[in-house]
Amino acid sequence: MNILVTLDSNYLTPLRTMLCSLFMNNPEEHFTVYVMHSRLKPAEVAALQQFAGLFGSELAEVKVDAGCFQDAPVLLHYPKEMYYRLLAYTLLPDSIERILYLDPDILVINPIAQLYHLDLGGHLYAAAHHFTASRAINQLRLSPYEIPHYFNSGVLLMNLVLQRERIKPQQIYSFVDRFRMRLVMPDQDVLNALFGNQILPIDEKLYNYDARYYRLYRLLSGGVWDMRHVMEHTVILHFCGKKKPWHKDYRGRFHALYTHYAHLAERAVPPRLRNS
Repeated sequence: MNILVTLDSNYLTPLRTMLCSLFMNNPEEHFTVYVMHSRLKPAEVAALQQFAGLFGSELAEVKVDAGCFQDAPVLLHYPKEMYYRLLAYTLLPDSIERILYLDPDILVINPIAQLYHLDLGGHLYAAAHHFTASRAINQLRLSPYEIPHYFNSGVLLMNLVLQRERIKPQQIYSFVDRFRMRLVMPDQDVLNALFGNQILPIDEKLYNYDARYYRLYRLLSGGVWDMRHVMEHTVILHFCGKKKPWHKDYRGRFHALYTHYAHLAERAVPPRLRNS
């Protein structure tokens, strides 16, 4: 299976935690993790490669020109690397037909094969839209583009074959330049405005569970989606928002679970590599 991540050095530790959860809960699978970046140090990449190797998988570096999206709008917790997933089809080897993008602030707590092998049909992506995201507000912000749903870009199954056929990089650059003052969730806004009607919806409770809303998921499901149900059925747990489980003041319901995988990842890293 092919996995894509895009990041800078600030997210190396969360990335290892995410990868540890992915590897441990998919022990029969072999992964090639493509790390797309413009400013990681060689030692940092080498440490990630060794980490993946400990679990029988491999890590491939995809170096992006530092000028790519240099002038695009960014926020404190959204570095420019977030845009790279939008151009992945131009940067990855032509031999790759599909890839699953995952944000570093994720835990994979169940097997991922069913999502990865999902029939995409004629869609460019598969993604989940969260019930808390207001379609009306996002439609108004991104008008005149039609926003059928507002999809979260943290989990994206990508149909690279169709993307190479249909998407022109200039579309993306032009949109960012035109809408820079309206971009709130920058790469996510681009994804939804330009390609929202070519995204296959997937179940958020299974594949992009927003860890902030356990009580709401449980309430809206009539009590079905309790903690046991989440642990047995949810595949991807996503720690959306500014408050992250690796912060000392985090108090979310899934903090203990995240800490468990963070400790496993830390123990898997040889002491000489723990600062990389």
